[in-house]
Amino acid sequence: MDCCSFRFSLDAQDIDLVQLQALLNLTASWAQNRSLEDLQRALAHSYPVAGLWREDQLIGFGRATSDGVYRAMLWDVVIHPQYQGAGLGRRLVRTLLDHPHLAGVERVYLATTQGKGFYERLGFEENSSTTMVWRNETDESRRRCRDSSPPKKART
Repeated sequence: MDCCSFRFSLDAQDIDLVQLQALLNLTASWAQNRSLEDLQRALAHSYPVAGLWREDQLIGFGRATSDGVYRAMLWDVVIHPQYQGAGLGRRLVRTLLDHPHLAGVERVYLATTQGKGFYERLGFEENSSTTMVWRNETDESRRRCRDSSPPKKART
């Protein structure tokens, strides 16, 4: 595989949402059937965003969110199966980590179910102390929870 035929971009505007949706559907069991609107919103709130292209085809993607100082999180790092094993995933992650918005951050987190070995080879370590998650429930579930809450006591 000729490395020169690949192009990395850190411009979220370069990401074709239809191609991104197809790439996630192909490569990521945890990102199936995301709507174009949701993908657009996620990209708008992520920085940096990295795309990897072979000619006009999006073959790799990753994004991050961060405060730029203390914490960052990598999201949706994927490489098309046809191009896996060629070091492109490693280059994609390094592109994100070396970005000026992330390069000085104290800790960069990610969640992975299948890529543990890959990320360990890049220097990530397992961190069992940060395993909590809050799940945003549907409006109906929140309403039921709110309606069943005990009444607030009046201040005296």
